[in-house]
Amino acid sequence: MVRETAGETVSLDVDGAVATITLDAQARRNALTVPMKESLLAAVRQVAADDSVRAVVLTGSGRAFCAGQDLAEHAAALRADAATALDTVGDHYNPIVLALTGMPKPVLAAMNGTCVGAGLGLALACDLRIAVESAKFATAFTGIGLTCDSGLSATLARAVGAARASELVLLGTPFTAAQALEWGVVGRVVPDSSFVDEVRELASKLANGPTLAFAAAKAALAASFQPPLADVLAAEATAQTALGLTADHQGAVESFLAKQPVVFQGK
Repeated sequence: MVRETAGETVSLDVDGAVATITLDAQARRNALTVPMKESLLAAVRQVAADDSVRAVVLTGSGRAFCAGQDLAEHAAALRADAATALDTVGDHYNPIVLALTGMPKPVLAAMNGTCVGAGLGLALACDLRIAVESAKFATAFTGIGLTCDSGLSATLARAVGAARASELVLLGTPFTAAQALEWGVVGRVVPDSSFVDEVRELASKLANGPTLAFAAAKAALAASFQPPLADVLAAEATAQTALGLTADHQGAVESFLAKQPVVFQGK
């Protein structure tokens, strides 16, 4: 196995034809900061361009896959300039999602724990998803006065259907790995004790498969999106930027960080 450091909180390991990208900021449940997003994008692009890599695993360290946006960083950005605080959607999240969905080789999301907000969006941008039994999920966006980003408004609806997606997004109710499997968010749920072995076996199967056929299948599936995912991502970014200026969002973020109840005023 060869370790190629992608960044301080993102690691890239290459073992034969399998590349594993790991989000590694356990203290904050792998919540995403700007430097972390930049390192993640660099790692995704690196393995996409490496012909010796035939399958990619995206996972997290510790007990979380990814808790979404780092709200402490986001709160600081709101205080500095609310008009630009949500630029990270177009500058970082959208390129990462497009790099994952456009990669000409299969990507497996190995969901080792908590998966929330943009973390769920990243997982749904992967081709296959496997989760531990103990994993917890939530969309989380409306809980802080935002709409979806990271493609979730399209990919979640496609995975679970419009009615279920509306409930999960509007109500933000957390759900379990068993529910994620039943609803189509993930394809497999395995015991925590056998997770690493199951991921390794599935990744090896992908790496030994018909890479060109996989790439063509990915392209065909992507073409079936109506509207195209790139258009959805652009619309999400526009909406998030506008919502970043609202009192509801800014107040909700501060309340979340202060561990106080959120009170929405509809403005």
